[in-house]
Amino acid sequence: MADVKTDVQEKINKLSTMEHSLQNFLAQKQVFQAQLLEITSALDELKKSEEAYKIVGNIMVKSNKDDLSKDLEQRKETAELRVKTLEKQEEKMREKTAELQAEVMKEMSS
Repeated sequence: MADVKTDVQEKINKLSTMEHSLQNFLAQKQVFQAQLLEITSALDELKKSEEAYKIVGNIMVKSNKDDLSKDLEQRKETAELRVKTLEKQEEKMREKTAELQAEVMKEMSS
């Protein structure tokens, strides 16, 4: 009987760790989504403007519009890829968490 309680407690601890990891995935995804929004906005503004400037350190430097556009497109692709990767990891973690939660609930009810 003590082994069952220990096993359930270990699963509850693991569940807690998994939920914490899930929260980390969500926070990271939010950061990349914000970056993606910022990059998309910058690309939209760049299309409308005649001149382009890039922030380097604490100063703005005039930049080639095409080069800056290519750089932003690459950063956008990277951010999109990271968001997709985090979404896949999040989904797998949610599935594992749900399975473990169901196990714990079953064991606690018996």
